[in-house]
Amino acid sequence: MSTTRRSLLTALLASGLSPELLALGLPDAGFAANAPELAPLQGLAGQDLDTPRAEIEGRLPAALRGRLFRNGPGLMARGGERYRHWFDGDGFVQSWQLEDGQARHRGRFVQTEKFKAEQAAGRFLLPAFGTAIPAQRPVRGPDNLNAANTSVLQQGNALYALWEGGSAYELDPATLATRGVKTWAPELRGMPFSAHPKVEPDGTVWNFGTYNGRLVVYEIDAAGAVRRHAVLDTTAPAMLHDFAVSERHLVFLLAPIAIDMAAVRAGSSMIDAMQWAGEQPTRVLVVDKADFSRQRVFEMPAAHVFHFGNAWDDGTVLRVDYVQSTPLPEFNVAARQIMRGERTNRDVSTPRVLEINLQTGRLNVASRSEAVEFPVVDPRRVAQRHRFVWYPTAIDTGERWGFNGLMRLDIESGAREGFSFGAGTVVEEHVMVPRPGSSREGEGWLVGTGYDMGRQRSFLTVFDAMRLADGPVARAWLPYWVPYGFHGRFYAG
Repeated sequence: MSTTRRSLLTALLASGLSPELLALGLPDAGFAANAPELAPLQGLAGQDLDTPRAEIEGRLPAALRGRLFRNGPGLMARGGERYRHWFDGDGFVQSWQLEDGQARHRGRFVQTEKFKAEQAAGRFLLPAFGTAIPAQRPVRGPDNLNAANTSVLQQGNALYALWEGGSAYELDPATLATRGVKTWAPELRGMPFSAHPKVEPDGTVWNFGTYNGRLVVYEIDAAGAVRRHAVLDTTAPAMLHDFAVSERHLVFLLAPIAIDMAAVRAGSSMIDAMQWAGEQPTRVLVVDKADFSRQRVFEMPAAHVFHFGNAWDDGTVLRVDYVQSTPLPEFNVAARQIMRGERTNRDVSTPRVLEINLQTGRLNVASRSEAVEFPVVDPRRVAQRHRFVWYPTAIDTGERWGFNGLMRLDIESGAREGFSFGAGTVVEEHVMVPRPGSSREGEGWLVGTGYDMGRQRSFLTVFDAMRLADGPVARAWLPYWVPYGFHGRFYAG
């Protein structure tokens, strides 16, 4: 047993988890565990987690009431075999319930068709996005492979676990129990529903999906009814993760990524079959929200983009802020390294603002150098003019993997404010939660999660969103760590 594994077991036993759960909870097949910040990427083995009352450091604001839901890959190994890519793990949805100055944590695996079959078998049975596994069950469509592992969306009494390659999975928001595959309309059964829906202040949801090289768009009302959907007359790249919405437009950055389907049919994973054509442009697709058939395509130098902050337009100029990642081949090398417990080369993703003059067709990109990802804006400003974007950021981390701080960027003035937890902490995505009764942009809290390497425990942290430099006003500590996730949302109530 490695020193890292032994110390994790000691810490978790002290927290009260049973030896049986611990034996399941630290699968280390193919994991080097020589970088302490990567320990949570070992993953769990399918068990639930529950802490009825987290340890509070500081004081949670009395007005901060509701649930932070997060989703991410939670199970990385079965039967002595380990996934090769971070995107492959089975979806593990977490709920942090904040109320009366206390915090409760609950984590459940999404009971997808794939998850249940592989848990019963005790081994992998189906190919994954980044790991070539011979199919031992029929694959009739994307939902046979659905990992439900990327983000969440709540509408009424339904919480959806999202994965860009297939349908949403519906959960009970109170218990996280899985209800089943969500079908938005009979004609949309099995159609992919991406993990980055945009929710406007009135509750309107915009989303997209890609299937067989086509791009599908959705408009859904606040109650969950589909108003419109369409298959656009454009070719989608092999990977399209996110998009942006302004008052009048849907905006997609279509990177030059193709896929060799012959390689897939021969047994390659999807990610290994993807081809990056960096000499080709990224196409900027702008779709009229009022009439999906009205589309314009612009071109910019090749750019690989996972995440957008927001977009707004005044009818003439369209502005979009996003984070530009490293090109796909370099990104995937890094994603494989961390799944082996190895540190990566220090390539960084950085902020960008794209400005498009819709009359002249002129494009301009303003670049910055900060190492950031997972941009978020005040949810009251989605599709509207905004000033602030919040990100996790890396501050003097050296060779260590991951982010260790938070940053707020004023995209109008270029001013920034930040906070660093130091070298011993990994910071995940944080979301902006408006203060009840407020209307000013940024008035509220920044709420998210992280991992403390020294304590080997995960935590939730709360900042005043406009005073990051003051440090957290509160942290809620778990008696264990949880696997690193991707995305989440906060719902007041």
